Amino acid sequence: MAIRREDTYVELVEESQEFLSVASVARTMAIAPATLRTWDRRYGLGPSAHEVGRHRRYSEADVTKLLYMRRLIISGVVPAEAAEMAKNYTGARIELGNIQPVQQRDELVTSLFRAAYGLDERFLEDALSQSFADDGVVKTWHEVVVPLMFKIGQEWARTDTGVEVEHLLSETVQRCLHRVELKSAVNTRPVVLAAVSEEQHSLALLAVKAALAEKGIASYYLGARTPGEAINAIVSRVGPPAIFLWALLPENADPHIFQNLPKVRPAPRILLGGPGWDRDACAGAQFVDDLASTCEEISRAVGL
Repeated sequence: MAIRREDTYVELVEESQEFLSVASVARTMAIAPATLRTWDRRYGLGPSAHEVGRHRRYSEADVTKLLYMRRLIISGVVPAEAAEMAKNYTGARIELGNIQPVQQRDELVTSLFRAAYGLDERFLEDALSQSFADDGVVKTWHEVVVPLMFKIGQEWARTDTGVEVEHLLSETVQRCLHRVELKSAVNTRPVVLAAVSEEQHSLALLAVKAALAEKGIASYYLGARTPGEAINAIVSRVGPPAIFLWALLPENADPHIFQNLPKVRPAPRILLGGPGWDRDACAGAQFVDDLASTCEEISRAVGL
């Protein structure tokens, strides 16, 4: 079985009988091979294909589950929970797209990691709040919060300890994000932010609200489990310049939610975020893949 040395997952699995090595998957996903091996040992998210006398190889379905787990962690889901969701993922194939390596500020991430495992909540909250204030929400999210979640998840997988640490971190990040205040709004019509259907994971949505506030963009943050009727009602009342709909899980990402939004003028920019959305079933929608791109698109919608 030949393995072509291409640079992207899409090319690598184009042929139905093709399987990938650990190194190939790690390179195309922009994570360390050691992380993949840890996810395999601890979570059971490893390569399923095997030939006698050769190393096991990742199938297309295996890689899709790994991509889904990576997206969940980047969206703020604690790794242990993300792994369980990924193991049960049966949705459409996830395109690799332009995945960038997770950047991090090593010294701060290491300090926060030690504080988290020492249950030093005060240090966690003070250090994260200071980073949000000094470096901004987007930079801190991408370079501190996400790498820290990965690091804590790897430690849990290695030692089978630390679920309480993951949850402590998540709650601390939420408190810090809630403190980011909107001082002066540049938009008279706030944008609408909502986690749709029964979606309960809304940490990434809260990060969007905080990042927008930092830029002076007012928003109506509807939070988790927002019914479609509630979204329609607020859209009709305020005519927002942008609507951001978040779905982490496929069962909550019903295309009818955005397809049936009321018609208002001027027409809002409708953005879909989160790995739950099936892009093939949401033709015509605009997707955003991370916090930075979400804020950029909303900024354009309000005229910044």
